[in-house]
Amino acid sequence: MNNVTKDDETILLGVLNGWKDAVDKHQPDQVAAHFTEDAIFQGLRPYSVGRPGIAAYYGAQPLGMAADYRILETRRPAEGLILGYLSVEFSFPDRPTRPVHLSVLLQQTDRGWAIAHYQVSRLDHEPTSD
Repeated sequence: MNNVTKDDETILLGVLNGWKDAVDKHQPDQVAAHFTEDAIFQGLRPYSVGRPGIAAYYGAQPLGMAADYRILETRRPAEGLILGYLSVEFSFPDRPTRPVHLSVLLQQTDRGWAIAHYQVSRLDHEPTSD
């Protein structure tokens, strides 16, 4: 496994900051644009593959939802791939904040870096209604 460099963290932050900005502005198509065309996406509902499913997922989220994240771990499993493990808090205007863990796998494409895999894990103390 290759060592993670500051450049890797900068790449991860660049993609995730764009994702966060689009989530916070409730722009589902812009959120989906940060993913590869064939990305595997697992939010808190059944998974989807590809940008249309990602846009639909974020389009169904309530207005005012915002994401705040902190990178916990990064790895470079192979050339052209960066793995990020994050703590994310999704806040809402009308209900409690939802803390989750998120794993993302970034892939270098001909258009730059994009999320190829997204996997949310609910924390143990979270209620299961969703």
